[in-house]
Amino acid sequence: TGEFGGMGLEGAVRLGFRKELEVLPAGPERDALYQQLVAQMYERGHAINAAAGLEIDAVIDPAETRRWLLAGLDAAPRDEAPRRYVDAW
Repeated sequence: TGEFGGMGLEGAVRLGFRKELEVLPAGPERDALYQQLVAQMYERGHAINAAAGLEIDAVIDPAETRRWLLAGLDAAPRDEAPRRYVDAW
């Protein structure tokens, strides 16, 4: 269960749809529109949907995160930089 967005989705709806929400009087109708917009953002913000739309290479199970990170680190070259010898005298 991952979500992808620049901020919390509820806050994004409040800021991004402020004009649409302010047109309606405060009450059940505005609340219903807000809930509908939040539901749409959650649907679009699911990690799988975001990965498909944003061309993210992979969505991994959180339980496999450590294995993926270790595989990436193991794949990196491990060339040790040559050390210069500095005479203390």
